[in-house]
Amino acid sequence: MIRNSFFLLLLWLCVSCNFFQPEQKPESIARVGKSYLYKSDIATLVPAGTSKADSILLVRDFINRWASQKLLIEAAERNLSDKKKKDYNALIKQYKIDLYTKAYIEEVVKNTVDTLVTEEELKKYYEENKENFKTNSTLVRLRFINLTKDNPRFATIRNKFFNYSKKDKKFWDTYALQFKSFALNDSVWVDMSQVYYKLPVINPDNREDIIRPGKKAEIQSNEDVYLIKITNVIDKNQISPFEYIKPTLKEVILNKRKLELIKQFEKEITDDAIKNNDYEVYK
Repeated sequence: MIRNSFFLLLLWLCVSCNFFQPEQKPESIARVGKSYLYKSDIATLVPAGTSKADSILLVRDFINRWASQKLLIEAAERNLSDKKKKDYNALIKQYKIDLYTKAYIEEVVKNTVDTLVTEEELKKYYEENKENFKTNSTLVRLRFINLTKDNPRFATIRNKFFNYSKKDKKFWDTYALQFKSFALNDSVWVDMSQVYYKLPVINPDNREDIIRPGKKAEIQSNEDVYLIKITNVIDKNQISPFEYIKPTLKEVILNKRKLELIKQFEKEITDDAIKNNDYEVYK
């Protein structure tokens, strides 16, 4: 009789322990306190084609990070002062407001703002504001060719390069494949840093001698020859040429339009709310 009673007591204790232990939820893979992580939460975690070993590592790391975050937030909520929690909750509320309104306004602007900027608008804005667009470094317009000095047509190439004519386009199309590098469009302004990168034979020591408007240079470097013609130069802190800052001008004008549209939109939405009696200020 005693033996049966003891067995029943053990059984009751086991059942009681299981009763107080949180029940595993269906499809759950981990638990922290009353929070559960489910299989659906990691459904897209592992990229297709990942090995089994790497998949296990990814899932394990994710679960550990999830558990750490849950434990930290629970500890923070228990131990932070009420004042701090109140301050942070206000920040969270404001962040949500900022995030939502910013996303909504961006969507309105994207669907409303006119993104077409004419050449006339760009030039007008440039003329009115060009003092605000100074160069940060030296700008250069040039053309160059880098080829081997034993090229059988070197003399012809050299002559046509220094007496450049657009009529020779077919010639350059034919021989361009023989060049190690080249740039024949001297209507484009480039930063001095790009010149150093593309033409390693030019450096701060010989720059003053070579980077001058109208300068022609033929520089040998080992087995290579660089043919260089400098068309124009603009020094640092001078007014940037229109063509160089044209993309910047367009961005400035578009940003200006966006700001004006946002201001107008905010006014209209407030006016409409007042008109519809959805917004009023009590005196």
